[in-house]
Amino acid sequence: MEVILLSIFCCLVTLFISLPLLLFLITRNNRTHSSLKYPPGRMGWPIIGESLKFGSCGLRGVPEKFTLERMQKFSSKIFKTSLLGEKVAVVCGPAGNKFVFSNENKLVRLWFPSSVDKIFPYSKHTSSHTETLILRKLLPGFINADALKRYAGIIDSTAKHHLQSHWANNKEVIAYPLVKKFVFSVACKLFLSIDDPVQVAELSDPFAVLGAGIFSIPINLPGTALNKAIKASNGLRTKFQEIIRQRKLDLIKKRSSSQPQDILSHMLSACDEHGQFLDESSILSKTIGLLLGSLDTLSSAITFAIKYLAEHPHFYTEVLREQKAILNSKNGETLKWEDIQKMKYSWNVASEVMRLTPPFQGTFREAITDINYEGFLIPQGWKVHWNVYSTHKDAKYFPDPDKFDPSRFDGNGPAPYTYVPFGGGPRMCPGNEYARVVILTFIHNIVTKFKWETILPYEKIIANPMPKPAKGLPIRLQAQC
Repeated sequence: MEVILLSIFCCLVTLFISLPLLLFLITRNNRTHSSLKYPPGRMGWPIIGESLKFGSCGLRGVPEKFTLERMQKFSSKIFKTSLLGEKVAVVCGPAGNKFVFSNENKLVRLWFPSSVDKIFPYSKHTSSHTETLILRKLLPGFINADALKRYAGIIDSTAKHHLQSHWANNKEVIAYPLVKKFVFSVACKLFLSIDDPVQVAELSDPFAVLGAGIFSIPINLPGTALNKAIKASNGLRTKFQEIIRQRKLDLIKKRSSSQPQDILSHMLSACDEHGQFLDESSILSKTIGLLLGSLDTLSSAITFAIKYLAEHPHFYTEVLREQKAILNSKNGETLKWEDIQKMKYSWNVASEVMRLTPPFQGTFREAITDINYEGFLIPQGWKVHWNVYSTHKDAKYFPDPDKFDPSRFDGNGPAPYTYVPFGGGPRMCPGNEYARVVILTFIHNIVTKFKWETILPYEKIIANPMPKPAKGLPIRLQAQC
């Protein structure tokens, strides 16, 4: 009994001594938080927030308006909003970009909307965040410089065949859907070793639905973008299950063969740090996500390169001059990696295209702790968004920002963290070199084969969520002399 009373007494004394310290810590913590305000801004409607306004700016052809207006009204460094059902702090300018890119897995971590897990269901033991990290570890082995040296000729042959089959015998074409066809054909060949046109067409149809569903309002009801995307994903998964099963059989038969030649075989052969093979569900989602990620971004960049070159004959002439010099040195051979490195002016043009019409607007992170940023509180759990337009369309970093001017990329190019079509830091898109090769290869082939002009000079650009010409960019073709 005495022992129990003594224990109670000791507990009371300890509590009495520690209580003031505990109260001090709580009070100090509260004072710290109370001294910090949430970023300025507005949250919009309950649940919906400002998602509809964000989306409507893209559909009206002014996707930058949402960000730039709020930067002007609230703060050029940070503002709050509500998107996709989440509280969001939008960090702006090169400092905001640097903050996000430099604090990956320190203060913030990659975040996807809940719609992503519904469209791309993963195994019970993992998540979209974990699976993305795994994919980023796998990709360099497939699309690094050494790998792309082997694939440059394949991409070039695919471009030549595509232009001959779908462009050469037409006086007029609608560029955007044809460019998507080319980009998807390249991805199917390099990622899956599939080049049968019928099979490629069957796989490509559902992908148009997926992109619109990922960043839609996360409501899964019949007829909504999310619901359509889930159905499209389910159909694709059925098709890819058969492809994967057949590939497994092929790999077993060729067990003694050299290193896998496409990313699907690479994923089927790869093990995690515990020596376990990736499960089929994980491979399915990675493969679909990888194809989707390359399809819309590359299609957008190439299509707008076609548009801006048509609108600026001087730059077209300079690109043609560079590409003809390369063509004349080939003696009928396909392009090699070394040829791509010579396309410096063409890449300046492509870079300016992606500054004016970035293939995507930015990505989201999640605050993994309370963050004090520029004197404002970003609470743990809030989402953090960086947006390309906070720098790409700012005259401070790009004078006369609406002017098409490839010379911005001469010399050392733009200031750090101002030009971010591929992200930056440890979260730099691992496919940026792949994108460069595909974009430049297509530019090489189209300018050396055709002259063209736009049929709708004032065609509106819409973003849903990726930018594209509202009417698909109809152009009139003329064979190159």
